[in-house]
Amino acid sequence: MINFNLFVLPFFLGLIYVLVAVGKSWYHWIKALTPIDKVKLSTLIRHPKQALSALKEVFLESLVHRKMWKRNPLLGYMHMSFALGWFLLIVCGNIESRFYSGVHVNAPYYPIFLKFFIHDRLVIFFEVFSVPGFFRFLMDFLLLYILSGLVLALLKRQYSNFFGMKRTSRFQFTDRVAMTCLWLIFPLRLLAESFTAGHYGSGGGFLTQPLGDFLVQLLPVPSEFVAYAMWWGYSLSLGIFFVMLPYSRYMHIPTEVLLIFFRHAGIQPKKWYSSFSDTEVQSCSRCGVCIDICQMNTAGIHNAQTVYFIQGVRDRYVPEEITQKCLVCGRCQEICPVGINTDSLRLIKRRELGSGQSTDFSYLKSDDKPKTAQIVYFSGCMTHLTPSIIRAMTGILENAGISYLHLDKDRSICCGRPLMIAGKDRQANELIEINKQIIHETRATLLVTSCPICYRVFREEYNLPIRIQHHSQFILDLIKTGKIPLQGQFKKVVYHDPCDLGRGTKTYEAPREVLSKVTDLLPVKQEANNALCCGGSLGILNVTQQQRAMITKEALDILLENKPEILATACPLCKKTFATHASIPVMDIAELVYQSIPKPSYSASAQSHQAKSYANELI
Repeated sequence: MINFNLFVLPFFLGLIYVLVAVGKSWYHWIKALTPIDKVKLSTLIRHPKQALSALKEVFLESLVHRKMWKRNPLLGYMHMSFALGWFLLIVCGNIESRFYSGVHVNAPYYPIFLKFFIHDRLVIFFEVFSVPGFFRFLMDFLLLYILSGLVLALLKRQYSNFFGMKRTSRFQFTDRVAMTCLWLIFPLRLLAESFTAGHYGSGGGFLTQPLGDFLVQLLPVPSEFVAYAMWWGYSLSLGIFFVMLPYSRYMHIPTEVLLIFFRHAGIQPKKWYSSFSDTEVQSCSRCGVCIDICQMNTAGIHNAQTVYFIQGVRDRYVPEEITQKCLVCGRCQEICPVGINTDSLRLIKRRELGSGQSTDFSYLKSDDKPKTAQIVYFSGCMTHLTPSIIRAMTGILENAGISYLHLDKDRSICCGRPLMIAGKDRQANELIEINKQIIHETRATLLVTSCPICYRVFREEYNLPIRIQHHSQFILDLIKTGKIPLQGQFKKVVYHDPCDLGRGTKTYEAPREVLSKVTDLLPVKQEANNALCCGGSLGILNVTQQQRAMITKEALDILLENKPEILATACPLCKKTFATHASIPVMDIAELVYQSIPKPSYSASAQSHQAKSYANELI
């Protein structure tokens, strides 16, 4: 007997279509990789241990949705019930179909519609422990598991607050069609299997058989026709979902698997849009968890959040306004369950919009003989706008008896990151090359900066053969080695993590350890990788001062909840931004430390000896 019926065609044709479409995309993404990245990917695949590590992450993130569980248990359960439940339904269905057919290879549609072709009788209860009974129970259980997730998905559309979401993402037409079909697949499967079981009086499990027996009694028409119609509906919803998948948010299902393998191979985002970028874009599920976390909501901006930006990139059209309305603070990147490099994508699109105007940085070059020093202090543009930080840092250096060179003391030199954030990489690179030459001529072994923006770009873009530290790390080293004595005032202080220092470079502990030496450090509700941007970000290019102020005030409300006496930060831009609106003093870490240093009592010769000793340690 041939197990075939016309109703399987929508599913079968849709399956062929989606496999071809996804396979074609994968082929183009892999083919477009750079030769080095291809070698990395090939190396990963050839090493079982590394490949297994990637597969483990596929299981934990694509099926179990571990990050979603951490975000909100209801969200985690909902996503896992669809992903893992459907996966297990397919796997177990294939095993079950092999048991019934007695062969190892069946038509792709046979496991999906097995209950249409097979409806053996369950005679007594204990037969549930037989092989057929076990599969009937298992398949009904998995179907019920998925349906429980569907109920949660329906509730989420109406009561998103229960899922820890104030806002949910807006969907396009293709998303809605695919989502509707997805939501119909499993109820239609339940009805198809139940009506079939009710019609034949056998073949169902603990869920489908009783439901089928009940529904058949209510039918005014022959149950065979209704069951057949349900099988057609089930097949059509599957087929349409497969056809719509490559053009909807559900493309993330197969694409995320490839993205995980790319990352495990060590493939990284590029300066310009690449196949890796496209893979990241297509891996966005538009789950919407990045919407609430975005501080642009506070400013009344609700159309430029990352989910809508990525949607525009996918559609090959992103309005310039949406590209530029972003703090580039990294909060959405930190919370993204897929781990998409959202800031990188935003900067790529800004580079595409960047102006090609010429620049002239010749004024930075000097004919004077360059000064040399083992330790160079680079204050940065923003620090020059907050000179009290410079006074504190120079005071700390002098009290520690350290010989140093203040590289930008007499003329402000930009590190280049503001140009990069604006998408003007060519101009930034010209500036970087000049700065590298200036730094190289000092023969320094250590570069210290007070600005997290400078610190980040020195680390990521300059490729300097010297040690680079933010002043919070440098000060901590001075404290640990006893170079500066401290008399802590221990006032109640809260610390604000600057975006570029915290999420940008993962520097969280050094500032806190320094502050704990001289203050009574209070906890903050949103800190470390979840810290709020101050609102003064150089990344946002087209908002009003009023909108910036709204963002700043919201951050201050959270930072000052525990009634601190001082708001501490480690960024001159954050200090300047907060000081405009704060009701308490705003101080940099360097200022707090400098205030805590007692008046030096050692001689000039002792200072000279200490400077040499410390310089030798750094070398």
